[in-house]
Amino acid sequence: MADAKVIPFDDDRSRPGGPRGARRRSAAGPARGGPAAPVSALPGADRPDAGDAPEPPAGPPAVAGDWERRIAGGLSFLRRRLTGEYEVDEFGYDEELTDQVLMSLLRPLYEKYFRVEVKGIENIPDQGGALVVANHSGTLPLDGLMLQVAVHDNHPAGRHLRLLAADLVFVLPVVNELARKAGHTLACAEDAERLLERGEVVGVMPEGFKGIGKPFGERYKLQRFGRGGFVSTALRAGVPIVPCSIVGAEEIYPMVGNARTLARLLGFPYFPLTPTFPWLGPLGLLPLPTKWTIQFGEPIPTDGYTPEAAEDPMLMFNLTDQVREQIQHTLYKLLVQRRSVFF
Repeated sequence: MADAKVIPFDDDRSRPGGPRGARRRSAAGPARGGPAAPVSALPGADRPDAGDAPEPPAGPPAVAGDWERRIAGGLSFLRRRLTGEYEVDEFGYDEELTDQVLMSLLRPLYEKYFRVEVKGIENIPDQGGALVVANHSGTLPLDGLMLQVAVHDNHPAGRHLRLLAADLVFVLPVVNELARKAGHTLACAEDAERLLERGEVVGVMPEGFKGIGKPFGERYKLQRFGRGGFVSTALRAGVPIVPCSIVGAEEIYPMVGNARTLARLLGFPYFPLTPTFPWLGPLGLLPLPTKWTIQFGEPIPTDGYTPEAAEDPMLMFNLTDQVREQIQHTLYKLLVQRRSVFF
């Protein structure tokens, strides 16, 4: 791949439209409820051009111009992809492809299907590293993707979320390449610390497969957060921990059973059985259109601790429990406020 520099994609959607043409009006005619006024009495009747109707002013073809700019930008994007004039970081992250293609594909699902409502986005700092810790659910990891769109589209500083993903993501064909391009990286302390020290916003879901594959009867009950590795990483990097609670993902694939034998044969951590899958075939993969809420809580600072604090097991336990309790409390609060799963 040729070394090159990313050229910003020109997608100016704020081009104003041209003025509307003035509506043609009659200079003479009977008034409602009275006789017609003589032409000589009308204002301006003595002008030579008084009988000519005003022509609508010509305006710029806003719609045509906007489409021309989009087509030109799309062709420029394709040229850069074909000639290799774009950058990919050491983790495989392709910012231009993510902004222009991947986010555009996910946005209809985010805005129209799940109708995600975001709260507390200001709790993610405008600059510098931060670790977003969220609950995990939904049988398939759509919550991570929606969380990524939420930060990308709503943060006032236009920040990007770099998600830590499980090993399984990087062994699946196609999924592996797309995950790398979207900024995901392996869920290990070394990669997470390098990203945080570079000033990135990193997202982690400590429940892992225990959270995403739990039965429907245990929805919104947080599973164990492991051994607190994410807290140790945040302490070493000296970045704040931002708890995040996601409501709505639990109901998109209600998991009523788990075919464990089939899961072992396929090498999966679980094989879900839902009211629609596998009974309806590919149609059963369609998620239910639940209404989502994503809330970012108050950040927990870590810059006041010494570097040796990352090796203190009691501190790890206390901070991990604090983050977990804050997420769980917010989940319960959002559930009480929710009037309907779908509306």
